Parts: sequence; C-alpha cells; structure tokens
Amino acid sequence: MDTDSGPDSGPDSGPDSGPGDGPGDGPDAGERSRQLIGLLAEENRLRAFAAVALGARSTRQVAETAGLTPKDTALALLRLREQGAVTDGPEDGLAVAHDLLRELARPRRTEGSARPAAGDAVSTFVRDGRLLRLPAQWTRKQQVLRHIAERTFEPGVAYPERVVNERLRAWCEGTDEIDHVTLRRYLVDLHELRRSEGVYERVRPQPA
Repeated sequence: MDTDSGPDSGPDSGPDSGPGDGPGDGPDAGERSRQLIGLLAEENRLRAFAAVALGARSTRQVAETAGLTPKDTALALLRLREQGAVTDGPEDGLAVAHDLLRELARPRRTEGSARPAAGDAVSTFVRDGRLLRLPAQWTRKQQVLRHIAERTFEPGVAYPERVVNERLRAWCEGTDEIDHVTLRRYLVDLHELRRSEGVYERVRPQPA
C-alpha cells in the first residue's frame, strides 16, 4: 500500500496535524469533536471517510469509490487512522470508528448546566397552573415557591387565612404530593409571606 508518510502540507495541514491527537491521548470530548470536524473539512479525507462508510474495505476500494488517486487515498486514510475516525482491522479491513462517533455524540452535562435557571425549575414542577410536586433541592424549591407567591398574592395586600388557603389549594389540585397547608408553611418559612394574627401579606421584593 502506498503510504506516503512525508511532510503533510497544503490542505492536509491544520489543527489536527499536531502530535498527541490520537484517540488515546486524552483530549476532552469537545476538543475531539472539533478535531474530527477539522479532519473531515478537507475534501479528500471526507471522500475517503464516506467511501469507508459505504463499505470500502481496502485502500484500492476506497480509491475507486471516492474517485481519488492512490497517493491521495493513502494520505487521507493515514490521517483518518491517526485521528481514530477509521480503524483497520486485520480481518475485516477498513471500518468507520462507530464507537468514537457515539461517544462524541453523547450529551454531556456542562458546568453551566449544573445549576438550572429559575424558568427551568418552574417548567419542570409547575404545569398549567398546578404544582406537580416540590423539588427536593433547596434552591429549586425556593424558585418554585417564589413563582407561586408572585402569581398568587399582591405585595402589601392583607389576605385572611381562609383566602390564602383557597388560593393555595388551587395549586395543589390533582396531586397527592403536597397540600395547601404545607405549601403555606413553606411560603412563610421562606419569607415569601408574612403572617400576623391570622392575616397574611406577601413580602415586597427587595430592590436589586
């Protein structure tokens, strides 16, 4: 097989040409994805990769399927192997590295997604004006309770306990996870509502 291993110049040079780019050298998934995209951005490599994906198992078959010269085919396959995009089994011949592609396609939790936004917590636990359940995580619980207080009570208005119970009972319809008494207690504990002699008032939000 013609495996020209000389300097790789011209369109084959790029961010994937440095040392330590093999699949076992430990770059994170985001970096590996960028490397793979850069690898396939060059036309000859893309055509060779597509030929392997279509079933070409040898360098000659890849050249015929991709319409490349033997030298261009050898160079393209060399880089595809180096990056782990194509494997070369002793019995089955060339094959696409499906395991690598599946790994790079797997959704990953980023640092920014570790803390859901308030809107995400509300949309998860509140549906059609009904509380499905309260989150176990304290921060998310605060977000949901604040949402309920803002939608149910006006700041500075005094509400008798009977009215508070009626309004909170509406949030708990259709669920056995929480009742209006527990919901009212949480709102008071979190200072969303202030209670005095059986009268409740929503605490005015503090200016930012």
